Amino acid sequence: MALHFERSEFDARRDRLMIELAERKLDAILLFAQESMYWLTGYDTFGFCFFQCLVVKADGSMTLLTRSADLRQARNTSIIENVVLWTDREGANPAIDLRNLLNELDLLGARIGVEYDTHGLTAYNGRRLDEQLQTFGQIADASGIVGRLRLFKSPAEILKVEKAAALSDDALDAALPLIKQGGDEAAILAAMQGTVLAGGGDYPANEFIVGSGPDALLCRYKAGRRKLNKNDQLTLEWAGVFHHYHAPMMCTALTGKASKRHQELFEAAQAALLAIEKTLTPDNTFGDVFDAHARTMEAHGLTRHRLNACGYSVGARFAPSWMDMPMFYQGNQEPIAPNMTLFAHVIIMDSETETAMTLGRTYLTTESQARSLSRHDLDLIVK
Repeated sequence: MALHFERSEFDARRDRLMIELAERKLDAILLFAQESMYWLTGYDTFGFCFFQCLVVKADGSMTLLTRSADLRQARNTSIIENVVLWTDREGANPAIDLRNLLNELDLLGARIGVEYDTHGLTAYNGRRLDEQLQTFGQIADASGIVGRLRLFKSPAEILKVEKAAALSDDALDAALPLIKQGGDEAAILAAMQGTVLAGGGDYPANEFIVGSGPDALLCRYKAGRRKLNKNDQLTLEWAGVFHHYHAPMMCTALTGKASKRHQELFEAAQAALLAIEKTLTPDNTFGDVFDAHARTMEAHGLTRHRLNACGYSVGARFAPSWMDMPMFYQGNQEPIAPNMTLFAHVIIMDSETETAMTLGRTYLTTESQARSLSRHDLDLIVK
């Protein structure tokens, strides 16, 4: 099988989930998030765009309900032994198949948790699920249970993120010679993604961001490419990815000569990221991290140009986004703890002067100061 962890690793994850189910008095949990299934079993697919569910009982037994297209996918990539198929057909309602499966698993009248908050369960399918389960048992929202377990990385997972971070650095190295007057965004993007894949990495859970000129102020990918001018700005956000574990980075690079405004914004971004770094310790919360960022932006007179979040947890994620919870935003009381892999970014978008500046990298938290997983420094890139 194409497993990326030892069986003992999966057994330890299952045991952690069983403890959570016992504490919450749940007889079973219905998992719909692909990253939950991957973390727990190794199951690797993009088939979550259709209805599928991993049923995990309190005794640790697991049964996957999926389509025929994913039967061999589950057999080859996961430790799941019991796979049940629902049939594609006109008028099919896989929620009925799931209810029948739960009945066969002796869960009628049981207390069942449902992982609602995920792209793997659309509102349409969620409504069909509720219709079938409303009289079946005691249904509870179990969103976030596995997500929080995934927040704390094992030594084996940390190795994956470190490899992803090395690929992220390699991608930047590949891009740097192409960032120049006449440089093509398409060539830069191809070099970065190609470097990750050639290094044994994977596709990211969302597209790399590449935008220059006015589009350097965008925080999302968009279609269309342009070539760099003599004096230009290029915002890049990308991630090295290894066995689906992500290590994002972000920067705004310049061609020609740095303007006075670019220099001002860079100094603020650098100061803010360093303030964030100092706050990534176990005596602080995710909200404290954002506050350190916000204070620095305010001190530089940039409050109206900053965003309302400055990073998030990262790990093994699937489309449509590599962003994981929790996030760095105001008031988030989630404590910083050792063995978290966190992407911290500073994004400054001055629409009045059409000036962009960004800076970000992935960190591993420890018992004391967090460790950057990038070998690159925080200098302004001017080519």
